[in-house]
Amino acid sequence: MSFSEEFELLLRARYPIVYIPTREEERVEAAIAHSARQQGNRSVYIWDFVDGYQGNPNDAGFGKRNPLQALELVEKLPSSVAAVFVLRDFHRFLDDIAVARKLKNLARLLKSQPKNIVLVSSQLSIPDDLSEVLTILEFPLPSTVEIKTELKQLLLSINQTLEGRVLDEFVSSCQGLSLDRIRRVLGRAIAAHGSLQPDDVEMILEEKRQTIRQTQILDFYPTAERISDIGGLDNLKDWLLRRGGAFSERARQYGLPHPRGLLLVGIQGTGKSLTAKAIAHHWHLPLLRLDVGRLFAGLVGESESRTRQMIQLAEALAPCILWIDEIDKAFGGLDGRGDSGTTSRVFGTFITWLAEKSSPVFVVATANNIQALPPEMLRRGRFDELFFVGLPTQEERKAIFSVHLSRLRPHNLQSYDFDRLAYETPDFSGAEIEQILVEAMHIGFSQNRDFTTEDVVEAASQIIPLARTAQEQIQFLQEWAASGKARMASRQGSLSSRIQHQSL
Repeated sequence: MSFSEEFELLLRARYPIVYIPTREEERVEAAIAHSARQQGNRSVYIWDFVDGYQGNPNDAGFGKRNPLQALELVEKLPSSVAAVFVLRDFHRFLDDIAVARKLKNLARLLKSQPKNIVLVSSQLSIPDDLSEVLTILEFPLPSTVEIKTELKQLLLSINQTLEGRVLDEFVSSCQGLSLDRIRRVLGRAIAAHGSLQPDDVEMILEEKRQTIRQTQILDFYPTAERISDIGGLDNLKDWLLRRGGAFSERARQYGLPHPRGLLLVGIQGTGKSLTAKAIAHHWHLPLLRLDVGRLFAGLVGESESRTRQMIQLAEALAPCILWIDEIDKAFGGLDGRGDSGTTSRVFGTFITWLAEKSSPVFVVATANNIQALPPEMLRRGRFDELFFVGLPTQEERKAIFSVHLSRLRPHNLQSYDFDRLAYETPDFSGAEIEQILVEAMHIGFSQNRDFTTEDVVEAASQIIPLARTAQEQIQFLQEWAASGKARMASRQGSLSSRIQHQSL
């Protein structure tokens, strides 16, 4: 159901007070006015704290700097008059006892009158005592249809046309931006050289990155990593490669649903984060990194508001990859949190969205401590698959050395003994292998020569891998995965788990 359809339904059903959290004030007011006309041409009264009521000459300036007086106009109009009262930034006054009481009284009164109060605010902040009288209605960011209409109108005004493919690229790059930001960045592009050029897509993407940074929730993450940069993990890579075209229109016509996501559980430093970046690069999709800790703001109700904002933004940018690193640290130990239930509410909103989302947002979540994750997170339907990423086997360590040395010493690759390097580094993770090579480079550099296989072996002897310092935790993870509770990311995963367990 679209915003207009849902809002008009609330008007017909006489919902007294509707709360619309959005930063697009101008656009939502235009949508409200359109819906009011559709519902018997209702009058629309718009109020803000500085100018009072606007638009109607008889009431111009009424309620200026007086939110309580602004509510009194609702009662002053005859009970038979159908009207919508739009109150801007009214969330700032909801903690006032007089305003809260007045809203409760009006909620009773308006059940029998064709009047509705609409609170439009840039953030969602509702006191507990008003939660029963307010109805929250989400206002989505511009759809592809709206963006394309805006672009065509702009092109018409400057007597320019764009071919279909280029126009689609502009529409796709504008997804996730407010209509006002879209107009500004397109205006900037036209001001630069008098028309829209294909290269202006990069300017729009930079505006998008800026917008995402301003949310302080999501980061627009650049990706250069490839699937081939992942050493080993053959089962996982095969699974990803099979789904490479799953976001295409051909997949929709075939009847395939959008892939939902992936939960990667395993030992630190084994390539889980690298996999998230490689997926985005291989599928040619934007990568959004969610810092779950940023969702938990200090003000009551703001964490839930930020969660909804994150979901709205991710869906507006779809198709995209949403990367949630170390999700176990954010939602671990829910029962013991002393935060008045904020974490539980955020978690509930998040997993409900995971289960019910229909938008092409592919969620890649990583976790190191499976014991900390709530059971609801592991239930089928939240993610397409749960993979266990364990310590690399000897053959996988050889592949990891090959990936790193191909990048570090492509001209001298044949001088390294990969079989020996893989044999001499049992229980080392991919991240630890990378650190070994850095240490070996320091050895060679300090002696004014290139580093050798012997230097790498010496560096390995000086580093104690996590598999030995966190032996019990890793043993638990391997036994958990070997019991069949997760799919092995490595083709030899089941066997390697037993081997590594014995080596510990």
